[in-house]
Amino acid sequence: MPHVREHTLDGTRGPIAVREWPHPAPRYLALVVHGYGEHAGRYDGLAAVLNAHGAAVYGPDHVGHGRSAGERVVIEDFEDVVTDVHGAADLARSAHPGLPLVLVGHSMGGLIAARYAQRHGAELNALVLSGPVIGAWELPGRLLALPEIPDVPVSPAALSRDPAVGAAYAADPLVWHGPMRRPTLEAFVRTLETVEKSGDVGGLPLLWLHGDDDRLVPLPGSRTGVERLSGGRLTRRIFAGARHEVFHETEPDRAAAFAEVRRFLDRTLPGRPPNGPCGTAG
Repeated sequence: MPHVREHTLDGTRGPIAVREWPHPAPRYLALVVHGYGEHAGRYDGLAAVLNAHGAAVYGPDHVGHGRSAGERVVIEDFEDVVTDVHGAADLARSAHPGLPLVLVGHSMGGLIAARYAQRHGAELNALVLSGPVIGAWELPGRLLALPEIPDVPVSPAALSRDPAVGAAYAADPLVWHGPMRRPTLEAFVRTLETVEKSGDVGGLPLLWLHGDDDRLVPLPGSRTGVERLSGGRLTRRIFAGARHEVFHETEPDRAAAFAEVRRFLDRTLPGRPPNGPCGTAG
């Protein structure tokens, strides 16, 4: 497991915890944007792959998530979360000025990353979306139509075909194991509409990864959003039988997802990858 440093930033609604997986001489920066109810610490595996590929990796815990301040899983405005993520990017750039910046967003983090790219795309060199909440996502509307939000947490089995992933998720004290919150659902609806109306990301290279058995963020609805967001430089990889978290899937899909990210970055980032196994597409 890679070495980790912890930082605290002044966020829009209180202190934000930022996890750093440092690199002694990085050639680029990677910013990991986690999903609903979880935290950046669940991305140690992805961070290790990106470290080996030459990245200094940073990951904020969003307001109300993980080690950050705020009422649990309550997000009243995703624009504030984008601003917090931008603060984490500033932290990374201040430590390593002039390096290319890659944004990797998973699930809810994909929505945040998409909005970030619309607001700050000129600062990015590449965008990676994994199982992104974007496009036609029907769950918030269905839940908001009910008089009370059901007390039903995310099913660990929906994350991956690997039982160990679900078991670790269920036992993680920093993961939210309760129901979705009405303010957050309302913010999802507003931000999905905002992303839809705010145009594409132009020439920003975009990699989209998704499992075709994703029952939390179904593939067809996400596809419409990703294709609308892309300005034409879209690379996609759909994994047959995979569930919501392709970076935590069973082998060989997990390794294939990591390899797709490395190949995509080798094609899109300035300069050539370093010699040796760390720079191979895998």
